Amino acid sequence: MTQTPLRPGLPPVPATILRLPRDERGYPIPWFVATLPDGTRDFRVMDEGRLHEAIRDRRCWTCGDYLSEHFAFVIGPMCAVNRVSAEPPSHVTCADFSVRACPFLSRPKALRREANKPEGLKAPAGFAIPRNPGVALVWITSSYQVFRPEAGGSGVLFQIGRPHGLLWFAEGRSATRAEILDSINSGLPLLREVAEKEGPDAVAALAAQTSAALKLVP
Repeated sequence: MTQTPLRPGLPPVPATILRLPRDERGYPIPWFVATLPDGTRDFRVMDEGRLHEAIRDRRCWTCGDYLSEHFAFVIGPMCAVNRVSAEPPSHVTCADFSVRACPFLSRPKALRREANKPEGLKAPAGFAIPRNPGVALVWITSSYQVFRPEAGGSGVLFQIGRPHGLLWFAEGRSATRAEILDSINSGLPLLREVAEKEGPDAVAALAAQTSAALKLVP
């Protein structure tokens, strides 16, 4: 079967991602994307079977190949505060490609497509902030833990281990300190609102987490 040509303007594509099928626009279709009953693929829909495979076999969320000792989580600045991801890790090269190539991650003004979502689409676990943060972070670590949240959707979340590499991006390039701080500061009120509902201990914990996250900003 003939592959759709790669979309012009994409960053260099890792060999692992070159093997993936492509949509009609020429974008590689990530390994986690589900095939819908009508045979189409929607980048917003995760294959739950692939999620279980990724956790059980430590497979890259983007390309599906096996991971080794390095795990790269593609997260937003708010996830750098609580160190929690709703998605499994990828290879560093796959994560780097994703933040440069994905229209939502590489375009700060891009909005999430909410129209015509498939029926029965489950909300991800945890508390999601419905915004484009303008900055994406590839958090590279050698450890993580899978856990089920006490509240906030169904499924699992990933507690990210201590970083040994951080790659900050905005508009598909390295983010500036000002861009990173602006994204963090604009998202903190949303986290603070949730913490205040949970009580003083949650507010104090958020303050400590925020202080630790700010030390990671280049």
